[in-house]
Amino acid sequence: MRFSVFTASTPQWTPQEAAAELAAQGWDGIEWRVTDQDDAPVPGFWTGNRATWPLRGLEANLPEIARITREAGLDYSGIGGYVPSSDRAGVERMLAATATLGAGRVRVTMPRLGTAPYPELFAATRDDLTWVAERAAAHGVTALIELHHGTIAAAASAALRLVDGLDPGRVAVIHDVGNLVIEGHEDHLAAFELLGPYLAHVHVKNVAWRPVGTRPDGSTAWAPDWAPLRSGQADLGAYFTALRAVGYDNWVTVEDFSTALPLLERTRDNLAYLRTLVG
Repeated sequence: MRFSVFTASTPQWTPQEAAAELAAQGWDGIEWRVTDQDDAPVPGFWTGNRATWPLRGLEANLPEIARITREAGLDYSGIGGYVPSSDRAGVERMLAATATLGAGRVRVTMPRLGTAPYPELFAATRDDLTWVAERAAAHGVTALIELHHGTIAAAASAALRLVDGLDPGRVAVIHDVGNLVIEGHEDHLAAFELLGPYLAHVHVKNVAWRPVGTRPDGSTAWAPDWAPLRSGQADLGAYFTALRAVGYDNWVTVEDFSTALPLLERTRDNLAYLRTLVG
């Protein structure tokens, strides 16, 4: 397996700093966050993130993205895009940019639950992904959908319904162990076996559910909170054992949104921990 970091989780670093620091620590690759974001007085994961490339004007930034990545000696694990699969013009741009960079794979996002009845969302998204697969083939890249809470693809079985029958070399799945603590957990080995060739990428973070108050009926209210890789509820040791059992030997991208440790120490410790899990 090869290890990379998604730059959503490195908000204090500029792209140049992120690439240099990760390379110095021994990471194999980087997954650049690409999206338009709001400014913030303090860099955060979702706003004011200094390691994010804007979607607006992306094409003009491609030579700089390539230069920074190349000079650091890093590979691309993929491109972390946020364009919905239904935005065909936006998807076309992301596929073309991914091909130009030689990054191989790019994420497209799934619709959120509640925006329309599930059968309607499913049917429309399946049509979108059929089109995405055709365009990804034209560009020689792969579009990835991520298992993500709150969307129509929260679980492996739900994602498989969306992509089943499409070319797994052109549309495939990101399995995300942290997101599954929030919603969508299925036995990992069974999920990997179910996805088969559609298991193309892995995201790793961790989550812990914590009590946050009392509901009107007097019961305890709980909410998920980002946790360090070593202390969240997901058993990462068992997770990597299951990955090895199905012969997974592709990219593992860390997106750690915990803040107990400073960023430099957090990324360094995460790599050391992952290496113990793959032994």
